[in-house]
Amino acid sequence: MKLLSRIFLLSIFILLCSLIAGNVCLAVVELNKAAPLFQEKDSEGNLYDLSALKTKSMIILYFFDVESGPSQEMFLNLVGLSKKYDESDMTVLGITRSDPRKVAQFIQKTGPGFPIIIDSSDISRAYQATMILPTVCIIGPDLKVLDYFQGGGKTTEMMLVRLAERTLQRNQTVLAKDITEEAIKQNPENANAKNIAAIIELKQGNVDQALADFDNLSKSPEKNTQVLGDEGKIAVHVHKGETEKALELARQVKEKAPERPLPYIVEGDELYRQNRKDEAGKEWEKAAQKKDGELIHKVQAYDQFGRFLASVGEYDHARRLYDLSVETDPYNIVAMSNKGVTYEKEDNWEMAFDAYQKALSINSMDTFSMVLAQRAQEMINLQKDAQKKERVDRLVKELAERFRKQESTRFKKDEDTWTSRPMILSFVDIQEQGGLAERDGLSTVIATGISSHLNDSGRVQVVERLLIERLLEELNLGSSELADPETTLRLGQILAAKLLGTGTVFILPGATLLNLRLIDTETTAIAQVFSEKYPSMFSLEQELDRLNRQILNTIEKKYPLRGFIVQVDDNQVMINIGSKQGVLPGISFEVLEEQKPIKYKGRMLQPEPLPVATIEIKRVDQDFSFATILSQDRSFKVDSKVQEKIDN
Repeated sequence: MKLLSRIFLLSIFILLCSLIAGNVCLAVVELNKAAPLFQEKDSEGNLYDLSALKTKSMIILYFFDVESGPSQEMFLNLVGLSKKYDESDMTVLGITRSDPRKVAQFIQKTGPGFPIIIDSSDISRAYQATMILPTVCIIGPDLKVLDYFQGGGKTTEMMLVRLAERTLQRNQTVLAKDITEEAIKQNPENANAKNIAAIIELKQGNVDQALADFDNLSKSPEKNTQVLGDEGKIAVHVHKGETEKALELARQVKEKAPERPLPYIVEGDELYRQNRKDEAGKEWEKAAQKKDGELIHKVQAYDQFGRFLASVGEYDHARRLYDLSVETDPYNIVAMSNKGVTYEKEDNWEMAFDAYQKALSINSMDTFSMVLAQRAQEMINLQKDAQKKERVDRLVKELAERFRKQESTRFKKDEDTWTSRPMILSFVDIQEQGGLAERDGLSTVIATGISSHLNDSGRVQVVERLLIERLLEELNLGSSELADPETTLRLGQILAAKLLGTGTVFILPGATLLNLRLIDTETTAIAQVFSEKYPSMFSLEQELDRLNRQILNTIEKKYPLRGFIVQVDDNQVMINIGSKQGVLPGISFEVLEEQKPIKYKGRMLQPEPLPVATIEIKRVDQDFSFATILSQDRSFKVDSKVQEKIDN
């Protein structure tokens, strides 16, 4: 019996030695659980408290021995990344139990650029990083452990691939590309690293290079690598709008690897575009149940099935899918904001706001979440402000009554048809058609985002989205009713809007098409049509800004500001329009002189007024503006007309 015990103990010892010598990966820290907290000083005496780093989106704890070759190899990789991307919100902490004097020498030699903590409080033991070094623990949002690696050599390569994948989840493509290149440098045959590199090329718009890289993978003799390449080519075909090619390749992948989700996602997308929505939902449900496949596709399956469930009102079920998605990818702000929209639809604005704030804690520059969070905050404030809520309710009822009686709140005609009135614009209805957008609430975000930009310009007043939504609810008008041009026009008129914005967002394979129309509610003519096609990966903030400038340019050219001179005092001129009409300092006006009518073949023709002077606005009040004379051909007087000077 004693002999057997000795043999058993000896076997355990040999196994541990082989693990250490062979640099085998052995995960012992539980994933998706809270990381053990610690407080410890670095080599320079600065105190580091892990709990104080909870706002960081990624923390890398690197446990190492300064005298270990494998430790030094991975250490130098992290040094290079940390120095190149010190603003990437990736925090690296080196942790060692080595002799402090040797640590000091090592730091002086390598110049790491990140803190080196001397472990004197058993941090290494808490992370089970005493026997096998190096050990890497990647910590994500809410200080949860995302990944855990032990050993050097092959494990270093695995760690770099996963780190690249996590960095790509955070949309930091440049950093992810460098990490991937380092992994490929260590092993040029690493299929996973080459797959991520090709995905990055596609994200950066290098479609031909991505297709070539995926094609090389699909020619591999290894079946798993072939599937990686084929799935990558599916993504390229979808990006290019080549639906048939994507579907054919999806069928081939389904035969080779039936437990991978991407083929089912692609088939579901096409069925939804064909308005076969129930069939699409079944395909997305199958995709969400698949356990194999790349992390990016598992997340996509959860998100798309969640979107479908939300579209048919199964909000609780949808939220469970979004939670699974975030558990798989803790940087998935798409699932976070989509979850918020499900709470919106249940009128639970507090929970919606919390979901948007969580997304913004991951990416504070996400325009989508910012717009939705601001909207949710406005609703929360309204619910808390009883007096304002009462005023809004009363106004909604008044407007609804006018709509039913077909009354208009438009300004009454009077003798002054020249002076500009406030430029009021209302976005009544922007519908989504075609496929199912990745992010819920796209049309709302576009309308709200444009409204915010236009309001900030000072030239246009946009009717609050909240008021319009409440009015539509009061009138019980849905998408089918709003598809009637006469209905939307009547809505614009009772809102006293000069321009009415309406349109459609088409979700196409690999692209989004926005058709937006501005309708003049007085003449019923279409003032302008905007049609933009956006690729699958585009900057929403940039496109909203560009669209805003196009709309403002249209308004300036088709509806220049007009007024009269009410006072002339030396070089200062006062005109009868101000900030209420959209006048801003720096705007130039031409002073116009009426020309005598010309009689021609029995008809009286009125020539265009002649510009006789140019003035520039210096100061603006609500109803009046004050300008200085820039140039003057001849004198003018009170009651002379002025019109905004538009540069072509």
